[in-house]
Amino acid sequence: MQVFDVTAIGELLIDFTSTGTDSSGVLSYARLPGGAPANVLAANRKLGGKTAFIGKVGQDAFGDFLEKTLSDIGIETQGLIRSKDVHTTLAFVQLDEKGDRSFTFYRNPGADMMLTPEEVDDSLILDSHILHFGAVSLSREPAGSATLHAVLTAKKAGKIVSYDPNYRPLLWGDAAQALTVMREYAVFADIIKVSEEELILLTEEEDPVKGAAVLSELGATLVLISMGTKGAFYYMDGVFGTVPAYDVKTIDTNGAGDAFLGAVHYRLRNKSLAEIRRLGRDDMEDIVAFANAAGSLTTTKNGAISAMPTLPEVEECMRSCPLLA
Repeated sequence: MQVFDVTAIGELLIDFTSTGTDSSGVLSYARLPGGAPANVLAANRKLGGKTAFIGKVGQDAFGDFLEKTLSDIGIETQGLIRSKDVHTTLAFVQLDEKGDRSFTFYRNPGADMMLTPEEVDDSLILDSHILHFGAVSLSREPAGSATLHAVLTAKKAGKIVSYDPNYRPLLWGDAAQALTVMREYAVFADIIKVSEEELILLTEEEDPVKGAAVLSELGATLVLISMGTKGAFYYMDGVFGTVPAYDVKTIDTNGAGDAFLGAVHYRLRNKSLAEIRRLGRDDMEDIVAFANAAGSLTTTKNGAISAMPTLPEVEECMRSCPLLA
């Protein structure tokens, strides 16, 4: 029985996001919930989907905050493990004048990387339509093995698998190892979402059509490329196109790609892979435009989970927000 539209496994952490300086010039930070897989779920849930999370946080005040955040949104936390031995992972997010972000992580170790295969709640995966994962949880053990267990469980059960490499160089011991692992896991993906930089890294192709074709040949039914202000590119069975982003006042780009992917998941709820493959160009462009609106709106607020838009907000943006040329 399908209970959840999407279950995600991976990191749930604190994003300490810079909010400017006070009158004395001291830089201030806001404590915000984050972690790409959790962001994707939050985007889906805020639109009306049913989602569940699998991961680990510390038995500390930050972990309390994160668990409450998911619960308050309506994300199932049955699969959230609390560690007494390792603290919740922290990330400090710096924003430039355009709202683009960079990260510094405190994760040596962090609770997210300590999830074991035995702690993965298989029932959440079996009760879901889609399993989503990212590569951050593959960067350290035992979380890498836990993620592999979840992915193999989903594949064996015939679930749709969604993958976002989400490359964060600071979290990997070496770039070559990161590239090897991210490529290896691409073969499991039915849906894969990459940035332009990740596309080049994984395929050595700058052209989105050629790069998406490479990822498609690895097994992905649907390839999505998020391109910031240039919008998003989609590729499925040789049908492809670019859909523009919406012109909004951007202050913080953190979580925009996750909002985009969460919105795609929402629009694909209850559709089998065969039904997804039968979607036409107009269907795909409508889905990607919807996801672009969700991603664009997320950039108008600080944070990731806290910035995800509702369904009425996305629909209003599609009606009234101008498109970027």
